[in-house]
Amino acid sequence: MTMAPYLRKLMLTAHVTSSVGWLGAVTSFLALAVAGLTSQDAQSVRAAYLAMELTAWFVIVPLSFASPLTGIVQSVSTTWGLFRHYWVLIKFLMTIPCTLVLLLHMQPISRLGLLAAETTLSGGDLSRLRIQLVADAGVALLVLLVATTLSVYKPQGLTRYGARTQRALLGP
Repeated sequence: MTMAPYLRKLMLTAHVTSSVGWLGAVTSFLALAVAGLTSQDAQSVRAAYLAMELTAWFVIVPLSFASPLTGIVQSVSTTWGLFRHYWVLIKFLMTIPCTLVLLLHMQPISRLGLLAAETTLSGGDLSRLRIQLVADAGVALLVLLVATTLSVYKPQGLTRYGARTQRALLGP
C-alpha cells in the first residue's frame, strides 16, 4: 500500500510531532517528579504532583497512543515496513510496552495527584512512590531517547521476513 506524497508527509509530520512531544512531555514529567521529591517547599511539592497528574493524563497518555499509531501507519505505507527492518521492529517493540506500562502507572500518579490536591505532603510521605515516579520517568526517557536514536541513525539490517521479501522482489 502506497500513500500519496502529501498524505505520507502529513503522517510523517504527525509521527515526528507526537514522538518528539512524548519525549518532551516525559522530560517535563521527570523534572516535576524530581522537584516533588527534593523540594522542601510544601506548595512546590503540591504543585509538582498536581502538574504531573495533568501532564500524564492530558499530554503523555494521548501522545503515547499517537506516536505508535502514526508510526504503524508510516511503516505499513512506506518501503520501511513494520517487520522488514530491525530498527522499525525494535522501535515498535519498545513503544507498545511503554504505553502499556504507562497505563499501569497512571493509577499511582493519579493517587499522588489526588493526595496533593487534598492535603500537604511532607518530605517523608509516600517517599517510595515518589522515588518510583522519578525512576520510572527516567527509564521512560531513556527508552524514548533510544527510539529517537534508532529513527535518526536507522541502523542497517533486515529481519528474516524483510530479507525474504527483498529476495522475492529482486528475483532469483
